[in-house]
Amino acid sequence: MEIFRLSDLESLFLSPERESCLSYKLPYVPKEIGKLQSLQTLVLDTNELESIPEEISCLKQLKALTLSNNCLTELPNGFSNLENLTSLHLANNRFCSLPVSVCHLSNLGFLDITDNDLDLVPEEIGMLAESLHTLLLFMNKIEKLPSSFSTLTNLTCLWLGENCLKELPRDFGELFRLDWGSRPCSSNIAGNPLVRPPMDVCQLGVYAIRKYFHEDMEA
Repeated sequence: MEIFRLSDLESLFLSPERESCLSYKLPYVPKEIGKLQSLQTLVLDTNELESIPEEISCLKQLKALTLSNNCLTELPNGFSNLENLTSLHLANNRFCSLPVSVCHLSNLGFLDITDNDLDLVPEEIGMLAESLHTLLLFMNKIEKLPSSFSTLTNLTCLWLGENCLKELPRDFGELFRLDWGSRPCSSNIAGNPLVRPPMDVCQLGVYAIRKYFHEDMEA
């Protein structure tokens, strides 16, 4: 509890994976975490967390939050109050859908939610169009992307590999900043049962995808 009296603390690392001196795994985060009003970086990955206390929404200065490698299925009410958050790591948890509260984080630039049980990306993902540059959705169960997905035109890195996608949104070619063509990577799109466009087109990059849908419309 002494930690939560450090009112000027800006960074807190409680990850046994990153800090070899830590020999335990946290089963919970005390609600007193909300007292650390100056906190900007909070790292809690590789623990045994099944929930996060509501009080985390009081950390208005928080910029980077790492919760990967836990047992989380949801985020607390008020999570969208973390308006200064720019980086959020949620990989290897048990989320079945992307929490809509994440889509209300207007400054979020980096979002990693790989290796979960997502089968749905909400339409509200389009609310991150101005800020989001990296979106990692690798290794989930996503069957379809919402129409608003094509508004994420600031994306430079997108991992959709190892999902259940059979088609991409018709306007997917609007994501012209993606580095798919210049830097091919198996995490981008491989491992999906794609039909429209077929996989060989997708692997050529965004401009090939745009051309495919343009020719499809003309036909």
